[in-house]
Amino acid sequence: MTPLKSVLYSTQGCPMNAVNKDDAREDSIMVRVLQAVAVPVIGNVCHVFMHGLNHIQVFGAEKLHGALLFRPEGKPLITVSNHVASVDDPLVIASLLPPSVMLDARSLRWTLCATDRCFRNPVTSAFFRSVKVLPVSRGDGIYQKGMDIALSKLNKGGWVHIFPEGSRSRDGGKTIGSSKRGIGRLVLDADEIPVVVPFVHTGMQDIMPVGASFPRIGKTVTVLIGDPINFDDLLKVDNDQLSRGTLYDAISSRIGKRLHDLKVQVDRLALEHSLQVQEYYTSKILERATGIIQQVDWEAFGMGNYILGEEDSSSLKLATQNRPQQLNFDQEAREQPGRQNLGMMASLFEGGIVSRIRGYMDPTTLMGFAARGLFINCKIQKESNIYSREVGLL
Repeated sequence: MTPLKSVLYSTQGCPMNAVNKDDAREDSIMVRVLQAVAVPVIGNVCHVFMHGLNHIQVFGAEKLHGALLFRPEGKPLITVSNHVASVDDPLVIASLLPPSVMLDARSLRWTLCATDRCFRNPVTSAFFRSVKVLPVSRGDGIYQKGMDIALSKLNKGGWVHIFPEGSRSRDGGKTIGSSKRGIGRLVLDADEIPVVVPFVHTGMQDIMPVGASFPRIGKTVTVLIGDPINFDDLLKVDNDQLSRGTLYDAISSRIGKRLHDLKVQVDRLALEHSLQVQEYYTSKILERATGIIQQVDWEAFGMGNYILGEEDSSSLKLATQNRPQQLNFDQEAREQPGRQNLGMMASLFEGGIVSRIRGYMDPTTLMGFAARGLFINCKIQKESNIYSREVGLL
């Protein structure tokens, strides 16, 4: 450690012997045994929860994997991200890593958590220490014991994850707050400048809304990992020209700007995915609605010429004459997806029922009509099956 950093530790942070003592406690044999068991188990459970019970799409995962697995030996790693939900760590981080990587607790991240949230009593303190969480005290500034221990982990070539905002988003993840000075200290005061990898996510506000006690399932989370942030120009600045605090702020500001840029991109990616999903389900509903309409014997009601165009009416007569083929419509559609449905949909849209209905309904109402028809058809079919079973029993 350089003389300047020694002075900072002794005058602004904790005494060096206190830091070493607390760091040794974090690395004690008992704590390391607990970490070797708890970190892989909880990490893989979180991985399964995110990938199995929710949908997560990750962009740029190779950037994090490369920094974690292939950085030079002894090179520290810092990851920074936005903070939306109370379970961003570990759920998001676990979802970004292969399960095999999480088997080695020593290579995984350390993170910081406020003492009034994670270290309220001996039980919670023991649990969070076993999953590599370091305590920090709100309002005690950047020169406190928890920050000093985090620096010591970096100086050993470790990985520290931090939320530069310092707390969760106040608007449900819509925006990212400004980065605090603490991240600047971790970058600048480490013995070797760390690799700093930023990432931003959206969707965790749906999995763990503010006030919820348990995470929800069936949600979509999008994560975008950015390129490592470069600080060479700031590190070359003469310390006589800028104070250390000014350098802390400059580093924090650069990290904050990168996170804001990634936030814009990840929101766009999430929107594109949402539109794709909506388009997919819309096409499925239309295909199913087309099938329902085709199965109705409009000629029996004397409505063939009105409901369908002349060409469609002729086609319908042929279809009714070949009823077995019509009844096997769903099975054939599954065996040859898209071809038959698209042909029928095209004929309907050209001059049949849909074109007539569109004159009286807007697209949204039409979609609601198709969805209700699908529900009623399934309900009738279910009741018919139940009745058939009852008759068989008689």
